[in-house]
Amino acid sequence: MRDAGWFPAALDIDYPDRKLNRFTTFFRPVTFIPIGIVLALLSGPTTFGGPPREAVGSDPAVILTLRSGGLLFLPTALMLVFRRKYPRWWFEWNLELMGFMTRCLAYLALLRDEYPSTDEEQAVHLDLWYPDAAIGLNRWLPLVKWLLALPHYVVLFFLWVAAALCVIVAWFAILFTGRYPRGLFEFVTGEFRWSLRVWAYAFLLTTDRYPPFSLARETRSA
Repeated sequence: MRDAGWFPAALDIDYPDRKLNRFTTFFRPVTFIPIGIVLALLSGPTTFGGPPREAVGSDPAVILTLRSGGLLFLPTALMLVFRRKYPRWWFEWNLELMGFMTRCLAYLALLRDEYPSTDEEQAVHLDLWYPDAAIGLNRWLPLVKWLLALPHYVVLFFLWVAAALCVIVAWFAILFTGRYPRGLFEFVTGEFRWSLRVWAYAFLLTTDRYPPFSLARETRSA
């Protein structure tokens, strides 16, 4: 059985226990541009009508809230409310897009130096559990989950500022030593993990369990 610490969204990124590429690290904002364009095209048009505010170091949760055309949020919410169904292929699309997005952000944050793949997992291990919508999800919660997650938005704003500072420090560390300091790596990865949980709850709608305020890995028992 699953223990009390289990949450149905998991993320882990392999620590690069080797010398990282100093050249691509130095020019990371430039080398990111091609895959960033692909990600922007997949993310789709602006959902709320205003121009997206995208900048280096911005909170990916904020970016995706403004540019969530690629993620199937509103159709899924309506399907859950009226039919209590979560079409499997909609879930698979959201899962694959979140995986690709996380690989891109991990590359931009210097956590990995291999170029992000559009379809291979690489060293970024992201998983979401497919829900049994008929018995496992409340049909009305999709209407308010985005609001219930407000405390997380506030905390994540400050933690992503801290994570951006960690990436800057790591940039210098990699240029001088070739290594990403382990403590900084774990903190930034923890921020990615926290954001995934919030997205799984509030926008991907795969779980009704409220996200924990934690950077830690998931704990599960058989």
